[in-house]
Amino acid sequence: MTKRAVRAHDGWVVCLGELLIDFVSMHHGSRLADATSFVRAAGGAPANVAVALARLGCPAAFIGKTGADEFGHFLRETLRGNGVDVSGIVSRAGAPTALAFVSLSKEGERDFLFYRNPCADALLRPTEVRKRSFNRGRIFHFGSISLIQEPSRSATLHAIEMAREKGLLISYDPNLRPPLWPSLATARRWILMGLRQADIVKMSEEEVRFLGGNGPIAHAVEQLRFPHQLFVVSLGAQGCYYRSPRHSGAVPAFRMRAVDTTGAGDAFVAGMLCGILAATHAKRKLDDLAPAELNSILRFANACGGLATQMRGAIPALPTRRDVERLLRTSGQSRY
Repeated sequence: MTKRAVRAHDGWVVCLGELLIDFVSMHHGSRLADATSFVRAAGGAPANVAVALARLGCPAAFIGKTGADEFGHFLRETLRGNGVDVSGIVSRAGAPTALAFVSLSKEGERDFLFYRNPCADALLRPTEVRKRSFNRGRIFHFGSISLIQEPSRSATLHAIEMAREKGLLISYDPNLRPPLWPSLATARRWILMGLRQADIVKMSEEEVRFLGGNGPIAHAVEQLRFPHQLFVVSLGAQGCYYRSPRHSGAVPAFRMRAVDTTGAGDAFVAGMLCGILAATHAKRKLDDLAPAELNSILRFANACGGLATQMRGAIPALPTRRDVERLLRTSGQSRY
């Protein structure tokens, strides 16, 4: 794969979805009920992806909705300050910006408590998604949270249609959060619908199992039977598994002790999409990528995800390209 940074003319990644405040417990290894102090951090999976892309030097834009409040102002300015195009963000008076309280186990795993009903990002309307947001795009990325309720569900589907009309690849990370759905059956139904729209899918092993994939991960992915151009399963400390129409394989993770896994999957997605942008320039198709190229892209993504576990919070922990290339260099692994 060509070893070069992505330039603006390579196209943008347009992200849509939730934008919220994470209050992360300062008491490592305790339950939320026992936490007495928290640190504020910008969050929301698609927003994390947009910022992570920008930090890697890949142009990114965000479409979403915040409350017309101080938290909403803070989130917009955080994305803008990190180089994300925020012209697709709208605000709504009378509906607050969403909040999430997060506690961390000793291993850095998370426990969430959400304050989202009602919240501004769920009220994004199709008419608030503008066609011009996709004019420079090469990839459109979304998750499942915006599919939970109306009108954000219709806004998401409308955005997918516009992205398709413009010829963008569609990227999807379900980012399963069971407490936010009215039922697990409803979650499964709409998450599967999202899968049917996507060219590129990133899922966790938990999400693959939730959708009915059983047995070894390669067999579990085959059971889902979706003809994606690229299907990637993140496996935490074990790295990731991928399947394309022509190739499949596993890419090991980098060894590091996690402080906080919040945002690690989003950093992984950003690293993967940044690599795909670089590898598919000049109208080259995703299907054309050879195993060596896919391995290089996903090593870079694994490095992004690993580095994002080294600090508390999502956006504050997202690595820069220099951070990632330093890890690849000192680990003896080539960058894409």
